[in-house]
Amino acid sequence: MKITSVDIWTVVVPTLPGRVHSPEYEASTGWDQIPKHILVLNTDTELTGLGETGRGVPVEQVRDGARQLLGADPEKLTLQNIFAGRSRGDETWLDLFQGPAYDAFEIAVFDLVAKARGVPVHDLLGGAVRERVRADYWMGHQTPEDGRRSVERALGLGFKGVKIKCRIQEPMVERLQAMLEAGGPDFKVTVDPNERFYTAEQTIELASRLKQLGNVEVFEDPIPKSDMEGYRQIHAAVELPVAMHLGDAGKMLEAINAGVVDCFNLGGGLVGFQRLAAVAAAAGMRCWHGSGNDLGIMDTSFIHAAAAAANCTMASDFVGSWTREDDLIVEPITFADGFTPVPMEPGLGCELDREALSRYTQSHENVQ
Repeated sequence: MKITSVDIWTVVVPTLPGRVHSPEYEASTGWDQIPKHILVLNTDTELTGLGETGRGVPVEQVRDGARQLLGADPEKLTLQNIFAGRSRGDETWLDLFQGPAYDAFEIAVFDLVAKARGVPVHDLLGGAVRERVRADYWMGHQTPEDGRRSVERALGLGFKGVKIKCRIQEPMVERLQAMLEAGGPDFKVTVDPNERFYTAEQTIELASRLKQLGNVEVFEDPIPKSDMEGYRQIHAAVELPVAMHLGDAGKMLEAINAGVVDCFNLGGGLVGFQRLAAVAAAAGMRCWHGSGNDLGIMDTSFIHAAAAAANCTMASDFVGSWTREDDLIVEPITFADGFTPVPMEPGLGCELDREALSRYTQSHENVQ
């Protein structure tokens, strides 16, 4: 089997009005207007591989990655290093996960190889350790009233918890109280201010008030991650789990050795996530898979990655299917009782929705 050409669609899929932020806080998301790229690796067989870039990856990088894979036999690629050949000896320390638009092409190559072997993508990662993965609802900056309505909607969609974006300036106690009234104490909330609680003092004071409500599951990135002393103070004083969102093993080790975290929100590609999750597991810590409000192909790849990591037992973020107008896959990701099922079909287990794709395409090219 040879890769003969690569189709590249540049797409913009807007978010649904009011689904992310309350207009009082954010008039528009902005990031939903940043293009993404959908990839299809075509071969000299009937098999194809689907991929999706993150937001804002330059199309020039996508073209470069496509050219590097043209003519390659996907089954002869090193799956943990798809753009590089195998070392001729054991003395070379290879830089993994490097190359233009790496994560998108990694998804596409894994999809293609798994289809060729008749197995789901997670088999190429060591196999799924669970048949379903925990998943939470997600919302941006919202007023207490909008937060209540979002929780009611989340419950109707089959979720048992939610991750919220927030700032210290927002009415946090009132917001969590409204969510508690809508969902009850068992509907848990991951509080993620993206470092915008600013100081340890402010975080500790707010955490003491929120803990009394009883519906907070974890505090994620409360203050800048560079403020390790502040994290020490928070971890010592706050009686709630503290997490960092990281994509670098060295930074994880720094946080672990400093004793300032209890769990992690992790990113990375298919193989990269497994390595990061293994670092957390070695420290006896749980994790979940983060997201960038992506589309269906990338979200599906995240499910495979989460299913293969034994310590990925916290609720992950597979959120594009209800924040954006479309996820660009035929069958949307489903949720029930706080979980999403792990795909068991060969490859990713999702199919590109060509009709929807045509509605959101800004440009298309074929590299051959």
